[in-house]
Amino acid sequence: MRTFEISIPVKAYTEQELPQEWRELVEKAKQATENTYSPYSHFGVGAALLLDDGTILTGANQENAAYPSGLCAERTVMFYAHANHKDKVFKAIAIAGFTGGHFVDEPISPCAGCRQVMIEFEHAAKQDMVVILYGAKETYIFPNARCLVPYCFVEDNLKG
Repeated sequence: MRTFEISIPVKAYTEQELPQEWRELVEKAKQATENTYSPYSHFGVGAALLLDDGTILTGANQENAAYPSGLCAERTVMFYAHANHKDKVFKAIAIAGFTGGHFVDEPISPCAGCRQVMIEFEHAAKQDMVVILYGAKETYIFPNARCLVPYCFVEDNLKG
């Protein structure tokens, strides 16, 4: 038997410290929370996806009375991007949560399903996708989606 650790690099920034290159993406994610349909949870999530040509697309969570029929903001924007910009690579995604009339203090993390989709697109593109998790007090920046699921399942695993 052997034991090993998996380290995850993450940078934490206050809003004032956030690098300029990511500010617009975070603002677009925050704005996207206005398009949420969340009458059940009252928790809005916005996501902004930066494509390799500089295009920014947004998505918001969409709930449904039949809970499994809803969809997270992250998958909403990634599926839209792939359906309409199939030749583009996802460079970065920013995610923001809004509830009770304000943005959440601590960054929210994508659900496991969204993480798997992020990893799939990142792996297919053979290029890292920066993940930015916004919080009013602090924003976390991960260099790639694999950091969210360091021991992940990808296409190569299907080959045995």
